[in-house]
Amino acid sequence: MGERESRVIERVRAIPEGFVRTYGDIDPRAPRFVGHVLATTDADLPWHRVVRADGSLAMGERQRALLVRERVPMRGDRVDMREARLPSAL
Repeated sequence: MGERESRVIERVRAIPEGFVRTYGDIDPRAPRFVGHVLATTDADLPWHRVVRADGSLAMGERQRALLVRERVPMRGDRVDMREARLPSAL
C-alpha cells in the first residue's frame, strides 16, 4: 500500500461516530481517488461516514441506515451537512 492510500485510510478512520466528511475533505486534489481506495481496500473502515459534498449518499439505503444508527442528522435522504460535517483539518 502506498503513502497516498495510507493517508486516505488514516483520514477516514479519524472520522468520529456521528460525523461525516466529504470525499473532497479527505483529499481535496483527488476526491475520486478516495472513492477508489474505499472501494478496493480490505481494511475495516467507517466508509459510510464519507459522503458527497451535497450530503447525498453514494451507497444509498445501506449507507443511510448505518449513519442513522450513529445518529447523524439527516434532511430527507441527505446528510445535514451543516450539523454533521466534521471540519477539515488538512
